[in-house]
Amino acid sequence: MATASVYSPDADAGLHWSLDELRARQLERLQATVRRVYAAVPHYRRVFDEAGVHPDDIRTLADIAKLPFTDKSTLRDNYPFGLFAVPREQVSRIHASSGTTGKPTVVGYTAGDLDMWTNLMARSLYAAGVRTGDVVHNSYGYGLFTGGMGYHYGAERLGCTVVPIAGGMTERQVQLIRDFEPRATLVTPSYFLSILDEMDRQGIDPRESSLRIGVFGAEPWTPAMREAVETRSSISAIDEYGLSEVIGPGVAGESAETKDGLNIWEDCFYPEIIDPVTGEVLPDGSEGELVFTSLTKEAFPVIRYRTKDLSRLMPGTAYPTMRRMAKVTGRTDDMMIIRGVNVFPTQIEEIILAEPGLAPYFQCVLTQPGNMLELTVLAESTKTLGDADRVELEKRIGKRIKDNIGTTAKIEVRAPGGIERSVGKARRIVDTRKSPFPT
Repeated sequence: MATASVYSPDADAGLHWSLDELRARQLERLQATVRRVYAAVPHYRRVFDEAGVHPDDIRTLADIAKLPFTDKSTLRDNYPFGLFAVPREQVSRIHASSGTTGKPTVVGYTAGDLDMWTNLMARSLYAAGVRTGDVVHNSYGYGLFTGGMGYHYGAERLGCTVVPIAGGMTERQVQLIRDFEPRATLVTPSYFLSILDEMDRQGIDPRESSLRIGVFGAEPWTPAMREAVETRSSISAIDEYGLSEVIGPGVAGESAETKDGLNIWEDCFYPEIIDPVTGEVLPDGSEGELVFTSLTKEAFPVIRYRTKDLSRLMPGTAYPTMRRMAKVTGRTDDMMIIRGVNVFPTQIEEIILAEPGLAPYFQCVLTQPGNMLELTVLAESTKTLGDADRVELEKRIGKRIKDNIGTTAKIEVRAPGGIERSVGKARRIVDTRKSPFPT
C-alpha cells in the first residue's frame, strides 16, 4: 500500500533557501496569489478596484501595503463560500468556527492545501522536538475546529503513532498516558494542567510519566505558565501559533533548541505588523497588530488578514531566514478564550437579545478558581421570576451558548435592575482573576 513519504527537514526545501531566495519566492508567490484572487474572487476584485490597486501594481514586497485588509467581517459577509478561489467541487475539506453574527467563519482546503498544511504541521512538530516513531497523545478537539485534525495529520506525516483522544474524559487521558507511554502531548496549556491535577489525584507523579514534550497552542499562555507546567512535569513546553482563517495551527512554531519565540513559516505566509488604529505598517521590532497574507493556499487564500493579535517581529534564530514573532501579548478586541474556544461578548449578546424573557443587559464574568478559566454570564430578567422559572431560563440560555458557541458557561439570571447600567461604555467583561495566566 502506497503511503506519503515521512517528513524530513533535510528534504524541506523552504528551510534551506537563502534570505535572498526566500524574498524572491515570497514576491513571486504574492504576485501569483494576488492575480488569482483578483480573477477568481469577486470580493477581492471589488475591494482592489475600490482601493485603486491592480495586481500589476505589486512589483515589490513593500507594495503589499497598497492592498486592502481582510478581517472576520469579510469572511462573514461572504458566507459560506464567497471567498473560495476554486470551484467548490475542488474543495476537499471545510472547517468552520462560530462567529459573532450567528454565521460561522468558513475556510476551505484543496487536496494540495491539505498536503501543504500537513507538511507545515510536521515541520512545526519536528521543530518542537517530536521525532519519527514517537507516540503522540493528541488532546486537541476534532471536527470543525482545525486544531485536532491539523496536529493529527502533521504527526502522522512525521511518522509518529498518534493517539486521537481529543479533549475531555480526563481520567481516561491519564490512563492512556500510563498505558500507551506517549513521548509527546498536543494540548492546550490550561487543559494540560487539568491532566496534571488528575495525575496528582490518582497518586501518579507527573515527573515520572513518559511525556517529555508538550506542544501548546489554541490559547495564549505566559512564560509563567511554561514554568508552572515544566516544574510539575517532565516535559519541555513548546509554543505553537495558528488561526483557522490563515490555515489553522502551523503558521508559526517554536524551536525546542532555542525556545525564544515562534518561527513564522515565511515560505507560506507573509507577516506584517501594523498600527491597529491607523493601519500603517510598522518596522520589525515594533509592537502592533499581526497581519498575515497566505502565499501558497489554493482554495482559500487571504490577503492581509488582521488577526487582532498583538505581537512583534524579530530576526530569525533557529531558522535564520525566517522571522520570529513574539508571544502574543494581547488582542485589539475583547475576545475571551474559554478552554480553547473563542468567545466574544457580541455572541453572548445575540443569545440574550433572542430571549424574550431577558432584558438587554448582561455581563461576562471571568474567574479562575483552579487551572481552567470559567465564564459566568450574568443576565437580567424582564420580570420577577420564581425559582423554578429562573432555573429553567438559566438552563435554556446555557444550552444555547453551548450549542451556538461551543463552550460551557454558568448562567445567573438576576431580578430586574440587577445588572449595572453603563455610564458611557458598557462593561461587558468583568475579569476577577488573580491568576498570572491570561486568557
